[in-house]
Amino acid sequence: MSEQFLKDEKRPTTRHVDAGDTGYSKSLKPRHVNMIAIGGAIGTGLFLGAGGRLAEAGPSLFIAYAVCGIFAFLVVRALGELVLYRPSSGAFVSYAREFMGEKGAYTAGWMYFLNWATTGIADITAVATYTHYWHLFSDVPQWVIALIALAVVLTVNLISVRIFGELEFWFAIVKVGALVVFMGIAIFLLATRHPVDGAVPGPALITGNGGIFPNGLLPMLLIIQGVVFAYASVELVGVTAGETEKPEEIMPKAINSIMWRVGLFYVGSVVLLSMLMPWSSYSAGQSPFVTVLSHIGVPAAADVMNLVVLTAAMSSLNSGLYSTGRILRSMAVNGSAPQFTARLSRTQVPYGGILLTSGMCVLGVGLNFVVPADAFEIVLNLAAIGILATWGVIMVCHLLFWRKTRNGELTRPSYRLPGSPWTELVTLAFLASVLVLMYADGGAGRTTVLCVPLIAAALVAGWYAVRGRVARAAARSDG
Repeated sequence: MSEQFLKDEKRPTTRHVDAGDTGYSKSLKPRHVNMIAIGGAIGTGLFLGAGGRLAEAGPSLFIAYAVCGIFAFLVVRALGELVLYRPSSGAFVSYAREFMGEKGAYTAGWMYFLNWATTGIADITAVATYTHYWHLFSDVPQWVIALIALAVVLTVNLISVRIFGELEFWFAIVKVGALVVFMGIAIFLLATRHPVDGAVPGPALITGNGGIFPNGLLPMLLIIQGVVFAYASVELVGVTAGETEKPEEIMPKAINSIMWRVGLFYVGSVVLLSMLMPWSSYSAGQSPFVTVLSHIGVPAAADVMNLVVLTAAMSSLNSGLYSTGRILRSMAVNGSAPQFTARLSRTQVPYGGILLTSGMCVLGVGLNFVVPADAFEIVLNLAAIGILATWGVIMVCHLLFWRKTRNGELTRPSYRLPGSPWTELVTLAFLASVLVLMYADGGAGRTTVLCVPLIAAALVAGWYAVRGRVARAAARSDG
């Protein structure tokens, strides 16, 4: 008996148990998780945003995508190690609770909600805008299309997590398929040297038009603050861990695949675009893929790409409702979110949190009509602050986790973030530099950064409002 007692004494500290992880089904299959990982890394930032960024920074855009992609991968790799240590549907909120305390979980959760609430407003607006591209829908009011899109995605999320995973799987298939087809066409054009808009494709279109940095280094640095948000949603794969069987087998494969997919789709696409047409031929008003395809006479290129971009916006909205539902439930069970967001349906779906986020999206439809364009842009830029805070929390949680493993209190899984603690510190420094770049770029970005003290004040006021409920929830769990 005494020998067994001594053995138990040498074991690492018992793992944290989060009440918000109970009650979920394990319905997400490996193919769902793998495609959710891909879909989280590919969105409208590439399909639409790359055109304007190419026009600003030239071919150096591929460097910006590569640098931001590396840091996005490090964030999701850190989250992956935490997932293998303890899978949780509360993801980084649950880890913040364990390593930073309830204040950390409260801050992480509401900043993530801020990200998705504002992103959801952008997504629902984008769906209506892209649908209006077709004349068939031009007479339908924008708010009607937006509400129909929200109703469809909301219904899918409320039915079951299996249906959500299935829809996200096919959304990702459309996005990846479109990129694969385009890259195949691009490689064919390069191999045959088929002229595009009078220019012969090849590396000469880069070297002969000012090189990689045609406008200097500064434009590339300034667009980093926009490029980094193209990778927002990569952390979504961590939220799925609580609703899949054997996450220790599925997660490493899904997360590791993000790195080469980022290199292939983001960096590869920009390099190909730069070698097909001069960088100055692209513009912010048109998808760069449509620009190329329309110049080589591909029929209905704009229609097809508009459908892809519409899919990307629907995918983002779908992901936002899913992830905030789980995050808000983790918070509500522990007292830092409204109690109704803790409720699960018969199909084990946290419908309270999903409905709260949907309500914010409905509010966003109204904002389209009553708020001036510049003010609305500032509201959407708040999503940037939310995702920076989320990524920062993930790295801080991993740093604190690493420290506990160094002290022998916890044990690291075999799947690890390399280079700790320097990797976390460098990533946190990079995220801070993005804030500086947002301020330096002026306009809505600067205004958004100046709103940070207001966000902090709102968080402090909110904490004083919920701290009593948090204390009571903690007392119940201890009892």
